[in-house]
Amino acid sequence: MMGCFIKDDDAQHVSPHMKQLEMEFHEEHPQQPGPGMDEVNHPSHYTTGDIEVIDYLRDKLTKEEFIGYCTGNVMKYVSRWRHKGGTEDLRKAAVYQRWGIERAESD
Repeated sequence: MMGCFIKDDDAQHVSPHMKQLEMEFHEEHPQQPGPGMDEVNHPSHYTTGDIEVIDYLRDKLTKEEFIGYCTGNVMKYVSRWRHKGGTEDLRKAAVYQRWGIERAESD
């Protein structure tokens, strides 16, 4: 069973890094919904190829650029959550925040 990051039928398209993030996220946030939340973390329109867009960006952007990308998305989702996406936008902000932190703490 996959959780909020990965749909069962899309699991073959997700990098091992993302699968590890999935497990860690649910250990740290057991109250978060499991299956069905893939539109927050892995929307189907971003997972149709062999590599997910976020993995491509992480690979191609410099560390600073990727952190900036994540920070901008956090700001976007936190700013609009009351007017557009509700708590789903807050969940998206949390995912981008986590990715930014992980990149900032990486070598």
